[in-house]
Amino acid sequence: MSKPSDTGSRHVTVSGAPEGFDATLILHELESTSGPVVHVARDDKRMAAMRQALAFFAPDLPVVTFPGWDCLPYDRVSPNADISAARMATLAGLVHGMPKRFVLLTTLNAATQRMPARSVLREAAFTARVGDRVDEEALRQFLVRMGFVQAPTVTEPGDYAIRGGIIDIYPPGEGGPVRLDFFGDVLDGARRFDPATQRTTETLDMVELAPVSEVILDDAAITRFRQNYRLEFGAAGTDDPLYEAVSAGRKHAGIEHWLPFFHETLETLFDYLPDATFALDDQTSPQRLARWEAIEDQYDTRREAMTAKGRVDTVYKPAPPGLLYLDDDAWTAATSDHRLLYFNALPLPTGPGVIDAGGRIGRNFAPERQQESISLFDALAQHITTRRKSGQVIVASYSEGARERLQGLMEDQDLTGVDLIADFRDVPDGQGGVYLAVWALEHGFEGKAGLSVISEQDVLGDRLIRTPKKKRRAENFLTEAQTLSPGDLVVHVDHGVGRYHGLEVLDVMDAPHECLHLEYAEQSRLYLPVENIELLSRYGHDEGLLDKLGGGAWQAKKARLKERIREIADKLIRVAAERHLRKGAILTPPDGMWDAFSARFPYEETDDQLRAINDTLDDLASGTPMDRLICGDVGFGKTEVAMRAAFVAAMSGVQVAVIA
Repeated sequence: MSKPSDTGSRHVTVSGAPEGFDATLILHELESTSGPVVHVARDDKRMAAMRQALAFFAPDLPVVTFPGWDCLPYDRVSPNADISAARMATLAGLVHGMPKRFVLLTTLNAATQRMPARSVLREAAFTARVGDRVDEEALRQFLVRMGFVQAPTVTEPGDYAIRGGIIDIYPPGEGGPVRLDFFGDVLDGARRFDPATQRTTETLDMVELAPVSEVILDDAAITRFRQNYRLEFGAAGTDDPLYEAVSAGRKHAGIEHWLPFFHETLETLFDYLPDATFALDDQTSPQRLARWEAIEDQYDTRREAMTAKGRVDTVYKPAPPGLLYLDDDAWTAATSDHRLLYFNALPLPTGPGVIDAGGRIGRNFAPERQQESISLFDALAQHITTRRKSGQVIVASYSEGARERLQGLMEDQDLTGVDLIADFRDVPDGQGGVYLAVWALEHGFEGKAGLSVISEQDVLGDRLIRTPKKKRRAENFLTEAQTLSPGDLVVHVDHGVGRYHGLEVLDVMDAPHECLHLEYAEQSRLYLPVENIELLSRYGHDEGLLDKLGGGAWQAKKARLKERIREIADKLIRVAAERHLRKGAILTPPDGMWDAFSARFPYEETDDQLRAINDTLDDLASGTPMDRLICGDVGFGKTEVAMRAAFVAAMSGVQVAVIA
């Protein structure tokens, strides 16, 4: 890759950098610079994919992750404890010492959010060596202030347990919990152990502890919060559970969303890594601007709810977004002194600030999959035979079983000299060959020096992965329940139609808890905790009869509805079967003319557009009647997808009409 002097800019667009190949560019950048490299992924899925790619190309490379919060801005819930612990472990590592060269993987959400200053991490640390005198009560208070939670036994990062002269602590970012044995006030021994078997896995001479939460509830932070909160919102009333909880030194659900009020100043990831190069995923710039707009919208929603008369949830008082998140100006200021690489999967004309890394999106065998007259694996074998003449060909599969199946298919095609490899170290330098690896790569690529990578998905199509049903978590309450008004009808999955009367704060086990107040027939009441919001849905009409709590009418309705749904499903299945048996014309894009037609569109396709285009082409080439609906917001390119489909139909000699 080019150096900054080649482009005259510290901010460089790196074209020809498809996903998978971009991992090699990060490794090249790491070798040519004196500091670490940070990859900013679009989302958690891309961050995990980059980690897999780096593990394949450089399995011994030090790689750390810095995930973003798994909750919405201005949420009523806190980030997952494991995520908070992982974030703090990474920040502590950056402050207290990391290898000179390493790769840090993060997401756009994490990179556009402020965090505690480095000075806080330096001061908020506990270190003890075996043989030192330790005040056990001071250690316990430290654990509480740093966000650790007392539990009967430690099972996950952030837990601690006290039993006589033994203290078990599960520090974030460590290989397991540690057990401290005290003889009086002397630390007599320290060891790491397996929480499942309680067996010792490592004997320790020293123990270092860092915070597990970005909110540190010491006296100074509590005083600072109270002052900032009153300065921003005025005097706090008795109906403010957040203010009351913090004043009493207790954590409150969602407390992290007021992080700026607890600290004198906040910093960014760019402050923690002043010498790092930041490599950003394709399309992160528009995504960053869209995220800021969404944050502003959510802030405005909270402000409107806070100031609306008669609302029960006026106690949620949102901190101004600029205190916690980076707008465009703050992002520009934070990145001005850093080298930034903006990856782009497609090749672009080179020029000032734009270089071509030489990678290209790999061959996709979708056309061969759709045409019975063409053997998919004959085409694959021919492609591999051609590519191996000029370099290495790696076929990446999702699992060991899939790799074995692909190996058998290649043997059936008389492809010889196919080797199984664990990672890229097993590929000889400067020698052509075919290799099978386990690497969950979505799409292949072609790189420099004759390297070709083909993914299992390129050959066989999208994998269908069974995923567990996700609950509508309480973070969706902000976007879903804010549209509810007192008097609206809702449906509880177990109790039926009720009337929503707003939020109420109830004391549950001496702690305030927000619940939805629902009214049922005969003036019965039900209080539903906000974390169980997934049990509710909006009623489809403004008027309706309320169901009776504990009655059988609602269950009878559900039974009748299930039977009706079953009848409709049977009819739909019959219609789908009849459609599947019908034959349609096979329409494929003409070579040459298709590329020329596509090149005339003025805008670069988004990832979702490309996916919709490819899916539509697959439908047209399937030989069965199409049954597809393209959905999207205004201005996001639905017409471009339709025009491509119309072009394929017209060039195949059939009539086509576009109605706008």
